[in-house]
Amino acid sequence: MTKEEVVFPLAPVYEKAGIDYRQAKAVSIHPNGGENGDKEYITIEYTGQGKEGQTEELTYDYLINATGPKLNFGATPGLDEGHTVSVCTADHAVHANLELKKIFEKAKTEKQKILVGTGHGMCTCQGAAFEYIFNIEHEANKAGVRNNLEIKWISNESFLGDFGIGGLHMKRGGYAASSRLFAESLYSERGIPWIIGAHVSKVEAGKAHYELLDGTTGEEEFDFAMLIPPFAGVGLKAYDKDGSDITDTIFAPNGFMKVDAKYDAGAYENWKASDWPRTYQNPTYANMFACGIAFAPPHLISKPMTSPNGTPINPTPPRTGMPSGIIGKAVAHSVCDLIREGKNAHLHEASMAEMGAACVASAGKGLTDGTAAALTVYPVVPDFEKYPGLGRDLDYTFGEIGLAGHWIKHILHHMFLYKAKLKPGWTLIPE
Repeated sequence: MTKEEVVFPLAPVYEKAGIDYRQAKAVSIHPNGGENGDKEYITIEYTGQGKEGQTEELTYDYLINATGPKLNFGATPGLDEGHTVSVCTADHAVHANLELKKIFEKAKTEKQKILVGTGHGMCTCQGAAFEYIFNIEHEANKAGVRNNLEIKWISNESFLGDFGIGGLHMKRGGYAASSRLFAESLYSERGIPWIIGAHVSKVEAGKAHYELLDGTTGEEEFDFAMLIPPFAGVGLKAYDKDGSDITDTIFAPNGFMKVDAKYDAGAYENWKASDWPRTYQNPTYANMFACGIAFAPPHLISKPMTSPNGTPINPTPPRTGMPSGIIGKAVAHSVCDLIREGKNAHLHEASMAEMGAACVASAGKGLTDGTAAALTVYPVVPDFEKYPGLGRDLDYTFGEIGLAGHWIKHILHHMFLYKAKLKPGWTLIPE
């Protein structure tokens, strides 16, 4: 697909919904007002609408932080220096495709090495890299250059199929099959070797340096590499009425907004499903919420891992896709009820420990030869008290891979674009 097939102007959509749209980035939050009064406000800096670079103050009664992440390329030396590509934005994906085409052209006459995965020991979003590597492999076969390509996976997961949720077990033929078995079978079938438990510590031209969970280090050479960067909060600051910095009151050290989570859960053995937020309301300012990737999770979902050198190597909890849509909807309903009923209104809840999610991961596009892995998991965050042993309900956790999954992915793509444009009946399409 082209970029034009997956992006669209936002202004007409917001205008249709009667929403005052400002194409700008949020810079700071002033929850107690400022020198001109007590009214809460944020400062913004325009990035469009003919006002690029101009700043403005917007007052608010309720604030929802749904900024998404900052792509923290700078966390890994060399990751932001053009040695690798990314697929985290539409423009990134276009650039990556142009560079990949050059590799395919070279592969007609010479061997080429491709490396795909995570670019830091604390990355999330393994799913995007998973889809990308299998689509490369699929397209390489169609282009007739697969035999000249060495395609390799590198990830901070301690095992294949962790996906940042500690892996999962799914019901298949009356048995509980692990996502590790599922993933290892797929990688082996497609001829893709893997390096796991890896923290990419430095990237140079044609070379990635990494540290493994056992403390050893290594290098991987490449002609083309797509490495997902770690995510961070977008860098919003917060100030009190007198101008003093209260960023640490509202945001966690990683820049994500604090919500009603249990941030003092302690060691892994003490973690519980109840640690996870339910309403996504900031504990200090009741008229402030965060949803999607913008909220600070209480801790990892996967078991925390650290190398003997003290380097944390484990996936950060995923909070995108279906969960972000469900959380956003719950927060929106809460704000509506607060407006209608006042501060004592009952808030809507959407705990990831009580939420199911579906994921359809493309493994190659094609009318008759496309494949995708279709998975459902319930709950997203395992609850070992409610579901002893595996932490999830096997009646609602299952997966398949094949052509049907590809067609589901294709249909959902068009449905979600339709929904995002607020076309007639959009509310009937689920998150």
